[in-house]
Amino acid sequence: MKQHILVIGAGFGGMWTALSATRLFDIHGHNDVEVTVLAPQAELRVRPRFYEPNAHQLAAPIGELFDAVGVKFIKGAAETIDVVQKRVGYIDASGAKQVCSYDKLVLATGSRLAIPATAGVVEHAFDVDQIEEAVRLENHLKSLASLPESKARNTVVVAGGGFTGIETATEMTARLRAILGDQADVEVIIVDRGEKIGGSMGAEIARSIEEASVETGVEWHLKASVLSVDANGVNLSDGQRIDAKTVVWTTGVRASSLTEQIPAERDHLGRLHVDSHLKVIGQDDIYATGDVAYAASDDIGNYALMTCQHAISLGRHAGNNVAAHILGVDPTPYSQPKYVTCLDLGSWGAVYTEGWDRQVKLVKQEGKNLKTQINTVWIYPPAADRAAALAAADPMIPVA
Repeated sequence: MKQHILVIGAGFGGMWTALSATRLFDIHGHNDVEVTVLAPQAELRVRPRFYEPNAHQLAAPIGELFDAVGVKFIKGAAETIDVVQKRVGYIDASGAKQVCSYDKLVLATGSRLAIPATAGVVEHAFDVDQIEEAVRLENHLKSLASLPESKARNTVVVAGGGFTGIETATEMTARLRAILGDQADVEVIIVDRGEKIGGSMGAEIARSIEEASVETGVEWHLKASVLSVDANGVNLSDGQRIDAKTVVWTTGVRASSLTEQIPAERDHLGRLHVDSHLKVIGQDDIYATGDVAYAASDDIGNYALMTCQHAISLGRHAGNNVAAHILGVDPTPYSQPKYVTCLDLGSWGAVYTEGWDRQVKLVKQEGKNLKTQINTVWIYPPAADRAAALAAADPMIPVA
C-alpha cells in the first residue's frame, strides 16, 4: 500500500509543499507515495494583492498544475485532526462529513485576520484579508456612488498603520475617485496607535511612507485607536469622532485555529513551534509551514513572518523534508536569512527595502516596477508543466 502525505491548505505554503515533495520523489524515482492536497478550492488566492481593486480576479487556478505533477486534490474544508489515529475530518464539496487518513501530515492552513472585541467591527467594518471580504469591500465602494453626497460617504477610515493598512489606504484615494468622480472631495484616514507616520516600519522607510501619504492624500490620525464602529463612522480612544461610511480593519492576523488540535507548543500568534526541518516539535509525523509555522529563518534570532515571501520558501522546504523523511535521505534545513519588503504606495510608487532594519534601496517608479513584477509574476504558480513545475519547487531557489 502506498504511503500518504496529506497537505491541508492550497495557499503559498501548501501548494509549494505538494510540488516540492513530488519533486524529491521524482528525483529518487520513488512512486510508492501519494501526495494529496485538501483545500476548499483548487486555486492559489493571491492574498498579497487583496488591497487592489477587482479582487475577484486575484485567484490563480492550480487544478491543472496538480494534475500535471500527479498531486491529488480533495475539495473540502478540514475540521478536525486526530493525531493518534492519523486522520483528518473534513466537509466535502457537497457538505458531507468525510475522513482522510495520512502517514505524514503537513499543516498549511494559513492565517486569518484577528477580529477584536471592539464594538461594531463585525457588524460594520470591512477588511481585505480573504478574497470574499475584499470583494465585499469592492461592492460596497461601488455602492457609494448611489448615495447622496456627504462627508461620511466620501471618507474611508483604515484601522491600523501596518503593511496592509498602508497599502490599502494609499490605493484607496484613486479607487474612490474612480467611483465617485475625479472632483469628489474624498478623505482617507489611517488611525494608528503610533506616534509617527509609518513608525512601526522603521525610520528610513517611514520617510517614503510620509511623502507618499501626502501625495496620495492619505491622512494619519496618530496616538489613537478605534473604540467602536457604527454604520456612520468610528469613535476613537482620544475622544474624537470620524464620520465615515467605510471602515477597513487591518490590525493583525492569527494562525489557523487548526493548530490548536495538535499537541505542541504555539507562539502568541498561534503558530506551531517547528525544528529546522519544519517538523512540529514533539510530533514525528506532522510538519507545519507558511503562516502556521513558528520557524527560525536564520541563526541570529529572526523568525519567518506571515508573508508570502516566507511561505513560498517554507513550503518548498516542508515538502522536500517530509519526502526526505519517507525516503530516508538527508533533509534540507530551512534558512532564509535575506529579508526584503516592497511596500506599494499607490500613485506615488513603491518602496523596496533590504534587511530586517529595512534599508531603502528603491523608491517611487523603480520600486513600483519591482512591486508590479512581484505581484503579477513572481508569486504566481508555475505553469502546468511537470518538468518546469518540479524544477521551480527546489528549496534551494532563493525567494528574495
